[in-house]
Amino acid sequence: MSTVLVVEDDLTQQHLLSKLLERVGLTVIVAGDGVEALEKIQQFHPNLVILDIVLPRMNGYEVCRRLKSEPETENIPVLMCSAKKEDFDRYWGMKQGADAYLAKPCHPQEIVETVKKLLKSHHQAAS
Repeated sequence: MSTVLVVEDDLTQQHLLSKLLERVGLTVIVAGDGVEALEKIQQFHPNLVILDIVLPRMNGYEVCRRLKSEPETENIPVLMCSAKKEDFDRYWGMKQGADAYLAKPCHPQEIVETVKKLLKSHHQAAS
């Protein structure tokens, strides 16, 4: 079973995303800010990270940049899911190393499909 880290400071969004992913059989861990996210990644080694951009203590761009710059975490897929929906925001997120970018409000089915696609390609690349 795959583990997904949901990094979201809005508790309602965090809860909704967690329940959505648990319903499709994923194990979910959560972090409320960027620093906590990096700690949880080291502790739990998730198979995928869903990352908001606007976060306390360290923004999602910096978290993604750090993840993708470390050999032990560079292959973890990152899905940025943010209310920042301008083309530049998407471009900048991908430039930091994100594997996919969804603008909020995200449709639940779109989140599930994107997560499954990223996990599948990650598992294929790892084998």
